[in-house]
Amino acid sequence: MTGQRGRRPRARRARGASRVGERFEVVVGPVAHGGHCVARLDGGRVVFVRHAIPGERVVVEITEGTDGDRFWRGDAVEVLQPSPDRVTPPCPYAGPGRCGGCDLQHVDLARQRTLKADVVREQLARLAGLDRDVVVEAVPGDDHGLGWRTRQRYVDLPGGGRGMRKHRSHDVVRVETCLIEAPEPAGHRALGRSFEVADGGFWQVHPGAPDALVTAVLEMLRPRSGERCLDLYAGVGLFAAFLLDAVGESGRVVAIEGDPAASALSAANCPGVEVRAGGVAEVLASAYDESFDLVVLDPPREGARRPVVEAVAARAPRAVAYVACDPAALARDLATFAELGYELRELRAFDLFPMTHHVECVALLEKSRSDLR
Repeated sequence: MTGQRGRRPRARRARGASRVGERFEVVVGPVAHGGHCVARLDGGRVVFVRHAIPGERVVVEITEGTDGDRFWRGDAVEVLQPSPDRVTPPCPYAGPGRCGGCDLQHVDLARQRTLKADVVREQLARLAGLDRDVVVEAVPGDDHGLGWRTRQRYVDLPGGGRGMRKHRSHDVVRVETCLIEAPEPAGHRALGRSFEVADGGFWQVHPGAPDALVTAVLEMLRPRSGERCLDLYAGVGLFAAFLLDAVGESGRVVAIEGDPAASALSAANCPGVEVRAGGVAEVLASAYDESFDLVVLDPPREGARRPVVEAVAARAPRAVAYVACDPAALARDLATFAELGYELRELRAFDLFPMTHHVECVALLEKSRSDLR
């Protein structure tokens, strides 16, 4: 997602005098999860600053905040000492007070990826106690970070035209052309195989994503003939199809998906896979309580959460591949897996959302060595 379907800020009671519109000169600190950097005003007040790069000296204008808030939000409206990684945004609608769909158009593309790696590394350390090197990999299918979004949402404007919403706002900016939108629709294909997807149904928006994710999952899990596999949050069967190819007729693949339409399509897309429609936590609480060799987890942004993680660990798989679109949710679930005897063995991160703060990760979890004794 790139901001158009993100959560809107809740209306909240003011905690003192508003500071919106006030300006301060700050030195920008480290990048933080969510498309902004951390800065501190004199006195220690934290401000989450968009449109900035770590190390820059900027003038920040407060966009949200009152005297009683723990932190404020703001935009870098003037750059006094720019980073060498700062570039002119390719899109005329990117910047303070404009379209909220992109967070990082002002940053060199290679630096965007190191910033995303910093975020993943920080979330793993803070929420899971893990110290990991992270590299965010480019994938084929975009033009220097542009022209990759194969599905886009616009706001219809009165009298004609279309627009995009500002960051954390219902206000709309008129947009003629979105530079991250793909020039033409892409088919639903992965590694040469076609999948049927309902209108409006979920499919990765970056054209290189399906190939990259399926390849990473298969390389990590190394499925063997005859193994039993669970594909959780299976969608239309992207991973289940290739798992079944790998384990063969002597193996078994169960695909569980909460959306009935997607689940029905997974049955059509993956003949031979055992398909079950229903919430993953609910289904695992009452069915499929036997052991499985492999599990693929591809949960929504909020992550799998403890009940599902506990249910997965109870089935004692030799390996779990976790596909995550939110590094904080991933880190929280990895901490739960660690409690249950599963260690992070491998982690790959992919730049499936260039120009935005979003990043996709694939993690391999296996039984800890102490549990194997």
